[in-house]
Amino acid sequence: MTTTIFERIRKDHDRHRQLLDTIADTSGHSETRQKAWKDFYYDVKSHAAAEEETLYAKLMEKPMGQDDARHSVSEHKEMDDIMEELDGMDMSSSGWLTRFKTLKHDYEHHMDEEEKDIFSKAKEVLTEDKDGKFADKFEQRKAAERKLVDKKAEEALTE
Repeated sequence: MTTTIFERIRKDHDRHRQLLDTIADTSGHSETRQKAWKDFYYDVKSHAAAEEETLYAKLMEKPMGQDDARHSVSEHKEMDDIMEELDGMDMSSSGWLTRFKTLKHDYEHHMDEEEKDIFSKAKEVLTEDKDGKFADKFEQRKAAERKLVDKKAEEALTE
């Protein structure tokens, strides 16, 4: 059976929810928290870029999808800003945990909103995804974006 872009995104969301829970269930600068944060940070960044270029780009082509697409892309930016802030903070500080709780709440809301509201509208636009074409594009874009995120991280270390 062919996987649609909606199933593919939901699979990522499920993984992101698990990582958020793992991070929330750990404390301090533990190895488990560090690994879960790194996995979350890199996967969400590449996921969001792929989602914007495959799902939201198509939604923007239709007047009925433009407001939702703009709203979701705006939420991506807000969460990206918080993630960058968190990435530069000490994980064992109370400030980190407070900021993380904001990110967790916001991202869980965002994922729920996508799955409950946006996917139904997007299915009207992406009717040709029955063959998994957009899921494949999403995967390809996510992999390419992951390489860009890794390169950006390497460049930041050398500066």
